[in-house]
Amino acid sequence: MGPWGEQPCEVLAVDPERLLRYSFAEGSLDTTVTWRLEPEGHGTRLFLTHEGFDLDSPLGKAAFDGMGDGWPGVLDRLAAVLASPAAS
Repeated sequence: MGPWGEQPCEVLAVDPERLLRYSFAEGSLDTTVTWRLEPEGHGTRLFLTHEGFDLDSPLGKAAFDGMGDGWPGVLDRLAAVLASPAAS
């Protein structure tokens, strides 16, 4: 997490090659991140949700705003790795 350090998480659900769901920042932010993969055509579509933000708390609102800017960068880096020749 860069300047924010390590965040406590707990794996909540796993379905190999289909789903990973984990709690994120337990004890402070208390949100849930879900990565879900579904076949589509000759490829795979990724669905990503990060939910559970308490927008009534200053921490929850700041995290929501920050992750709204952060997730696109994470997905861009993931796309670059998947597009590299080594990922083929």
